[in-house]
Amino acid sequence: MRALLLATGALALASCAAGPPPEVATPTPVLPPEFLYAPDAASSTELAQLLPENDASYGALAAQALANSPTLGEALARIDQARAGASRAGAERLPSLGANAAVTGTRTNPAQFGGALPPGASFDTEQVAYSANLTARWDPDIFGRLRAQERAALARVDAATASSRAVRNALLAEIAASVIDWRTLEARQAEIEDDIAAAEELARLAGVREEAGIAPGFDRVRAESAANSSRSRLAALESERARLIGRLVTLTAQSGGQVHAALALGDNDTSLPATPTALPSTLLANRPDVLAAAATLATEDAELAATARRRFPVFDLSAAIGLLAFSPSDIFDEDSVVGSLAAAVAGPLFDFGRIAAEIDGAAAEKQAAFQAYRGAVYTALGDAEAAYGLVAAADRELAAASAEAESLQRAARLAETRQEAGLADFLTVLEARRAADASGERAAAALGRAQRARVLLWQALGGEPQPITRSTSQ
Repeated sequence: MRALLLATGALALASCAAGPPPEVATPTPVLPPEFLYAPDAASSTELAQLLPENDASYGALAAQALANSPTLGEALARIDQARAGASRAGAERLPSLGANAAVTGTRTNPAQFGGALPPGASFDTEQVAYSANLTARWDPDIFGRLRAQERAALARVDAATASSRAVRNALLAEIAASVIDWRTLEARQAEIEDDIAAAEELARLAGVREEAGIAPGFDRVRAESAANSSRSRLAALESERARLIGRLVTLTAQSGGQVHAALALGDNDTSLPATPTALPSTLLANRPDVLAAAATLATEDAELAATARRRFPVFDLSAAIGLLAFSPSDIFDEDSVVGSLAAAVAGPLFDFGRIAAEIDGAAAEKQAAFQAYRGAVYTALGDAEAAYGLVAAADRELAAASAEAESLQRAARLAETRQEAGLADFLTVLEARRAADASGERAAAALGRAQRARVLLWQALGGEPQPITRSTSQ
């Protein structure tokens, strides 16, 4: 017992000689008190209102994507994988019980004893042993290595859950933007068709004037060229529709026909919700990529603690109880009961810097995870600043484009009225109509960009809030 205590003390002293693990400072990044481009007035707009939730097409496509998206399915599988790892890490802290049974036959050569046996001594050269045992083993984890490994595993669950939220938000944002783009194409098509109808009417009038001999054929040609220009813009929309259908097929894992049918469910919504107010500090709790980076940092911190605890001895308690007999009829005899009880300790004595190198490597991993966390925080801050600024700029662009379209359309109507009253010539009408062409399309496109900017803001501020679940393994 005295020798065992001395050996244990020597192992403990040798293990502790490397000193404590290195300290890696992880201060919380300093964020500004407010966003530069955030609106001055407070708004009661909910974050979810920035998405086209009133559009039935968005609801149908989002539901299909959440149910069938391979990308989201992979992210959810990563959560299950992390939870399984956490369950295993929690189970490592508990005793393990086992059972075994065996029948062993042996045959011994008497010559192996090197000579004749003493007089009267004999043994069976063939023997069959019957055994059954219950075994138990437990690591009491005195220095906390297993507890640190379990903390790391639980943090991986948090990281996987946050990453799945990021995938979900990106998926919903892509679908919302695609639906907005589709509605924008419909609005642009309607405006272009109005331009074509107006140009065709002018071409008809120019043809009548040409037949009457009161206008040259040049006026009709110019009016027809304006109509052809609008038809060219209308035809170009088909390539954009094909691109959107292909993108939605990828996002929803549905066929092109199913996607097209879903897009036919809704209609164009021209409403623009007010910009919601938020503080930069809320990004630390709302952005899934920031939460994932924070969970990864917690994982590396726990891994560093577990690696540092490798310097300490490992205690192992084991026991076995069973039956051992050399005849089936003797299995349940009292003399057949056998057992063992053992306590072992093992630890590094001289490893020539192996564990110290592993500790330094784990510290470097934690430092890298901290810098990745800082990067995620400032990426979120930059995304939110840009999204607020983009919403404000898009709203100003929409106001200007709408005013331009209204004034140019009014000027075209006034020119037609003046021409009918004999106060303006046909060239003035043609020029006014040419100036008004595409102004309505530009206003429709500006509305789409303003709606899209709100989707970017929704994603930048954290998207859909969902609680981060933790593993129940303890």
